[in-house]
Amino acid sequence: GFYAALLLTQTPGHILSQTSNKTEIPCELKTEHAGLYWYRWSQQRQHFEFLLFSSTMGRATYGPNVRQDKFSVHEARSQSSYSLHIRHLHPSDSGIYYCSMSQSSQLLLGRGTQLTVVDALPPKTTQTPVSKKPLPRTTKRKAASREGPCSPLVWIPLAAGVLLLLLSLVPTAYRLHREFPASIPRVPGP
Repeated sequence: GFYAALLLTQTPGHILSQTSNKTEIPCELKTEHAGLYWYRWSQQRQHFEFLLFSSTMGRATYGPNVRQDKFSVHEARSQSSYSLHIRHLHPSDSGIYYCSMSQSSQLLLGRGTQLTVVDALPPKTTQTPVSKKPLPRTTKRKAASREGPCSPLVWIPLAAGVLLLLLSLVPTAYRLHREFPASIPRVPGP
């Protein structure tokens, strides 16, 4: 859930790789941990399989029928990022790979990375740009001027100043009205 997503990050969400090649599936941990578990969900076999546990000391414990020469975990220099390395890829390696950690007697799973192993990768297609006209560059000054002179940073202090000015004029207007009531000409009614 959401709590697991705060502690475990798996990106990318999907990896496409070719048979006989190798790949790596990264996992980043944002908390202290004793080690990292790796699982695979196989859509083909409808099976959730424990692959291995890698301790912080670098020792690996493999699941039953898991080949040790195929799977290994490598720690990045940051000591918070780990990668599951898979060698000699085969279409049967396709599935969703989850990194997992134990926290407060719970097993937290990452979001998973879908690995698809194919015999041949699709050809790279290049899209031709619609227009060769360069895109307009925006600077901070131009971006700020888009808001216009009535941005909140301008009109809030301005409105407050005008309001204070008007309020300060009320007593003066009232005093003038009381001092000179006769000087105001009155229009005789019909």
